Amino acid sequence: MEQYRVRSDHHPAQRRQQRPPAPPAQRRPPGAVGAAAVRPRPRPGGAGGPGRLPRPRLTGLGGGLFACAAMVLAGGIDWLVFDVSLIAYGVLFLPVAAVTALWVRPADLITAPVSVPIAFAVGVWPVAGGSGGFGGQVMGVVTALSMHAGWLYAGTLVAALIALGRRAVWSSRRKLRTAARRVPVQG
Repeated sequence: MEQYRVRSDHHPAQRRQQRPPAPPAQRRPPGAVGAAAVRPRPRPGGAGGPGRLPRPRLTGLGGGLFACAAMVLAGGIDWLVFDVSLIAYGVLFLPVAAVTALWVRPADLITAPVSVPIAFAVGVWPVAGGSGGFGGQVMGVVTALSMHAGWLYAGTLVAALIALGRRAVWSSRRKLRTAARRVPVQG
């Protein structure tokens, strides 16, 4: 569920065509910032080493769908294994909230704290314990949401803190890249 945006003013081929080539004395090696070259750090365990979570880049809608599917699965696991324990459901909600906030792409970070509580409400349906038809099920969901709002708030807070932290890191890296482009090359 990844979407790409292509902006014509940032396309590398067009940037090369717009600027005249630099004289050989002023050319920088690839990855150089100013006069010093920046070497990429090797990742521990190789490119996709063992013990690392995958780094998917979900859109806002994809993150919401992932969270909803994961919480329905968590509700089913809770119903089968823990015999409808809303505390176990709340504990399963916290890592889903964290992973959703980690896997959403930087442009859609604001959607993580919004979609996570919706996913909690969607997934609580199988473990709500309502009876007596549709109205009883709805009352069971409302009761479960009100009685276990602490888990809902905690997961939303986890997603919001991770999203804010990722946004701060993303903004600072973006500012550094912009500043590195403005550094004059000394020959």
